Amino acid sequence: MSTENLPQSPDQPQRKPRVAVVFGGRSSEHGISMVTAGAVLRAIDRTKYDVLPIGITQSGRWVLTADEPERMAITERRTPSVEQLVESSEGGVVLPVDPASREVVYTEPGSVPKALGEIDVVFPVLHGPYGEDGTLQGLLELSGVPYVGSGVLASAVGQDKEYMKRVFTSFGLKVGPYVVIRPREWEQDESAARKKIIDLAGDHGWPLFVKPARAGSSIGITKVEDLAGLDDAIAEAQRHDPKILVEAALRGREIECGVLEFEDGPRASVPAEIPPPDAHAYYDFEAKYIDSTPGIVPAPLTPEETADVQRLAVDAFEAASCEGLVRADFFLTEDGEFVINEINTMPGFTPISMYPQMWQASGISYPDLVDRLIQAALRRSTGLR
Repeated sequence: MSTENLPQSPDQPQRKPRVAVVFGGRSSEHGISMVTAGAVLRAIDRTKYDVLPIGITQSGRWVLTADEPERMAITERRTPSVEQLVESSEGGVVLPVDPASREVVYTEPGSVPKALGEIDVVFPVLHGPYGEDGTLQGLLELSGVPYVGSGVLASAVGQDKEYMKRVFTSFGLKVGPYVVIRPREWEQDESAARKKIIDLAGDHGWPLFVKPARAGSSIGITKVEDLAGLDDAIAEAQRHDPKILVEAALRGREIECGVLEFEDGPRASVPAEIPPPDAHAYYDFEAKYIDSTPGIVPAPLTPEETADVQRLAVDAFEAASCEGLVRADFFLTEDGEFVINEINTMPGFTPISMYPQMWQASGISYPDLVDRLIQAALRRSTGLR
């Protein structure tokens, strides 16, 4: 579906496509979603699109918010929340459930529901569970509303690090050593589950990285240097997800590459390198978002290495059946091999985030990047494809 093909009544002038920017959400990445949304709202060309900001509170309520992106920034080392921008403490937004209608409705207790007009595309800038993991994408598929980014399967695969690695391995992409501890394993026999992790360290050495299996933004991750720190790391990961992933440390350089869907298929950006942050043990949440540790764009790689990582990034995009955009993260090991760590189907998207920076260095500005993603979504149908 293109901008030109939007339905118009004979007696009305052509209207602009209406973009609902949905942000916040129930995950631990609520605040980072807010920061991303602020950047996207600033970048959308208002002469080309009408915009409807919709926030999801941490309790899961869909609300209208003020269109004030300047209030969606990290201040005093704290991330913002939807609750700070909500226009009514009781009102809520309801998306259509009938694919024949794209009418958004606003409701308040004791008041007649108010139609807010149709939306043509959703830009879901949610990170983590209940937004980036296929749940919101499934709702939008049921509603028949086009949206930016990957579909249900790719979003779910991109969120669950275990199944992401299984998919990559099945397509011949190399991943690092890891073990998964599912909640039932932990509940039934903690000692056996802990032994799986200790055996990983025995085979590959310390440190290990203990992670929530279905979280992002480096939240809940601990770098464990020895056995003494293991139980605390497990507890921290389980605070965010009952399923945890434990990875052996890979010695090498951290290289990232963006993938963007063009009309003729996905293409890779110039890659970037994430240098070891001076004040942090690794590239954790604070290094990424609070202290804004800068990446090196483009990464100082040989032409052959650049071509390899770009090819592998597109391979990962295709392996998981992704759409729209992906940031693919790799390690370039000491023996010169690229090992894929993970993909993000809705990566951090502020102007200082690595994904927009890589495309800026590839010749696509931040506003143009946002426009290309919206246009790609408008071209795509919902349903099986």
